[in-house]
Amino acid sequence: VGHCHPDIVKAAHEQNQLLNTNSRYLHDNLVDYAERLSKTLPEKLCIFYFLNSGSEANDLALRLARQYTKHEDVIVLDHAYHGHLTSLIDISPYKFRNLEGQKEWVHVAPVPDTYRGLYREDHEDAVTAYADEVKNIIEQAHKRGRKIAAFFVESLPSVGGQIIPPARYFQKVAEHVHKAGGVFIADEIQVGFGRVGKHFWAFQLQGEDFVPDIVTMGKPIGNGHPLACVATTKEIAEAFAGTGVEYFNTFGGNPVSCAIGLAVLDVIEKEHLQAHATEVGNFLMKILKEQQIKHPIIGDVRGCGLFIGVDLIK
Repeated sequence: VGHCHPDIVKAAHEQNQLLNTNSRYLHDNLVDYAERLSKTLPEKLCIFYFLNSGSEANDLALRLARQYTKHEDVIVLDHAYHGHLTSLIDISPYKFRNLEGQKEWVHVAPVPDTYRGLYREDHEDAVTAYADEVKNIIEQAHKRGRKIAAFFVESLPSVGGQIIPPARYFQKVAEHVHKAGGVFIADEIQVGFGRVGKHFWAFQLQGEDFVPDIVTMGKPIGNGHPLACVATTKEIAEAFAGTGVEYFNTFGGNPVSCAIGLAVLDVIEKEHLQAHATEVGNFLMKILKEQQIKHPIIGDVRGCGLFIGVDLIK
């Protein structure tokens, strides 16, 4: 919502003057914020865990998936980046290829990129072809006695090249993943909170009927303040609680963080930032496409709202 936004600064300052404490102590801000967030999400995503960073959120999502499914393996997209913790470097091809390499429990699927990828715009059914790649990975893993815990994906792959996955790709992948006993995790850390304009969440671009099992959020959620969240279903949360080892995060969901989170949602609504992202994004796409006509080095211009990629070619 912009650097030093007065409403955010005011909310932080006012709550700081009243009380900030660790989250062993109950506070209304936590409940109010969870309720507000739940209104932006599909109904079944109704349990919230609050944390301090996107990396913490993705690490918890991994733990939730494994506890719920009792499986270990994770499928990710090529070039993906999901955070800086050891567990997340392991599922980030963008990082692990330059470090210790691919772990046995990690499987890499091709990016559903219809411009540069395996199956392109001229393919008769690129969506099914890309989803079948995931299906094949699952089948090969099963032959080796491995079991899939999760398909872990950014709703719009960003580090992978600002990719817009073709509509219904997620639905088809989720079908294969659920059949294998796994869950679908949508990483909205860079692309959520109205950035795509027409929807609050980027996974909604796939269609109103698509609902992930777990959604992670960070970055814009606190406008630069350390705040993050994992949203999931009752079933997954209950399986996680069933271990008897409660989840605790000292400052995740503290009163100041939640006051800031609420102020961010207020600003997005009050200043019509989703509509703004659509309008400015459309304008930027239009002038970039004009440049594309003039310059042969611009191969593709793609995007949605203020998530835009310009693909340069030789």
